[in-house]
Amino acid sequence: MKAIVTGASSGLGRDMALYLAELGYDLALVARNQARLDTVAQEAQRIAAAHGNKTITIETVTLDLSQRHACEQLFEQYRNERIDLLVNNAGFGLFGDFTDTPLDRELDMINLNVVSYHILTKLFVRKFKNDGHCRLLNVCSAAGLLVGPRLATYYATKNYTLKLTLAVAQELRRDHVPVTVSALCPGPVETRFNATAGGKFLTPGASSRAVARYAIDKTLAGKLIIVPTWQVKAGLFAARFLPWSAQLRIMDRFDAGR
Repeated sequence: MKAIVTGASSGLGRDMALYLAELGYDLALVARNQARLDTVAQEAQRIAAAHGNKTITIETVTLDLSQRHACEQLFEQYRNERIDLLVNNAGFGLFGDFTDTPLDRELDMINLNVVSYHILTKLFVRKFKNDGHCRLLNVCSAAGLLVGPRLATYYATKNYTLKLTLAVAQELRRDHVPVTVSALCPGPVETRFNATAGGKFLTPGASSRAVARYAIDKTLAGKLIIVPTWQVKAGLFAARFLPWSAQLRIMDRFDAGR
């Protein structure tokens, strides 16, 4: 079995890669920072060996997936290999009012959070349909089910990837294709997200390791929408009954950490 994990150098990507190594998967780890990828690869090898999986192979691939050609390059590198699982995880956020946040940074976010997911989902799902019995996990967010003042562009990107994932999953299910597509929708997670985004949420983040393990287990079970914690599940359920005006006010405070 082999899995590709993007954004594997830190956070959820790192922790999902380590759990997959524990499960005995060969790995292709993708990110921009080669030194961090090497560190994750070494840790994954140690974990695999500790769990009796001494023969797994780990490859590192240094790419900036915000560039279209890098997404296509990643696919070309693995198009003729059996890939059992693709984890689309690379992404980032940006705190700040929409009129204040830099346009170039937002366009980089759209390219990474939306365009790369779109390209890789399309290319690999086409491949998976031919290969059969493969799985794809798009790391979306609870943000994909909400609206986010002070994180407007980030929430918009996650709405896109979530809705894309759901639609593709239904097309595969309708046509009885033995491929599953899943959407991970966590709330805040203890990663480098806040430092990169330049802000914070009102509530502390969930354990990255716990969310990663939960996400992989549910993906391998074929679950469509994966929400890791009861707090986020309860919040999303309650949001269904709120008018947009109330939801916007609540999220404005939540995303500002006030």
